[in-house]
Amino acid sequence: MLTLLTTNFIGRLKANDQAAWFELWQTFGPVVRAQLTKWGKGRIGSETVRDLSQETLAALSESIDRYDPARGARFSTWLLAIAKHVLGDEMDRRNALKRGGSKRAAVLDESWMGAATTAGVDEQYEAAVFRAKVEAAIRMVEKETDFTDFSIYRMRVLDGQSGKEVAAALGTSEPTVSRRLAKVRESLRRRLSEVIATYSFTDDEREEAARNGLELNPKVDASGNPSAPFDEPGFDEAIAEIYHQQLELRRSDDANRVR
Repeated sequence: MLTLLTTNFIGRLKANDQAAWFELWQTFGPVVRAQLTKWGKGRIGSETVRDLSQETLAALSESIDRYDPARGARFSTWLLAIAKHVLGDEMDRRNALKRGGSKRAAVLDESWMGAATTAGVDEQYEAAVFRAKVEAAIRMVEKETDFTDFSIYRMRVLDGQSGKEVAAALGTSEPTVSRRLAKVRESLRRRLSEVIATYSFTDDEREEAARNGLELNPKVDASGNPSAPFDEPGFDEAIAEIYHQQLELRRSDDANRVR
C-alpha cells in the first residue's frame, strides 16, 4: 500500500508538475546516468547517456498511469526497468540503422511491476538509490535551516571535525554546538522520513533506513513512551558515510558530463 506522500507525489507527476519533475531529476538523475553508463560498456558516449536519462524520466511520465502498487514493485525497480527499456530501444535503433532499416520503438514491458523474486537485482544500484534519497533530505534541511546551525552540522558530521574544533572555529561553546547539532539532526530525521516515504512503494524500501544505520523512529513501550535512546553517534556516522559516497557519485557524474 502506498503512503499518502507517495500518492501525492505521483499525483503531481501525473499533473505534469514541473517542480516535481525537477525534484525527481535532481535526486535520481546521477543514479540513472551511472547505471546507463555501466550498461553501455563504452558503446555510448556521455551525451547519449544524458539524453537517455532524460528519456527515462519521460518514459516514466508516460507509464505512471499504469503503475499498479498491488503488484509489489519497488520504486527503484520501476526506475531501473524504464532505464533498461530506454537503453535497449536505443541499441536496437542503432543496430537497425546499421542494417539500413528502421526500428519501431518498443512497448514498455510491464512485467517489472511484479515484486522481484530473483537474485538479479543490482545491489550497488539499490544502494545508490537509497543514498540519493538521503542526499535529497540533507539538501532540504540545508535550505530550510539557519545558516549557522547547518554550518555546525556540516563541520561536525559531514566534515568530521570535533565539537571542540567547531566551537573554536565559530567562537562559541561546545554545549552550544551540541545543542544546535541536535536541532539539525532532528530536522534531518523528519525530512528523511518524508523523502523515504515519498520514494518508496514497498515496506522493504521503507525499512532501508534502519538497515543502513539510520533509525528514524524511537522504540516505544506499551504506554507509547520512548523505551530506548537513539544511537546519535551511529546515526551521524551513517549519514557522513552515505553523504561522501554520494559526493563521489556527483563528482563522477560531473566529470562525465564535461567530456
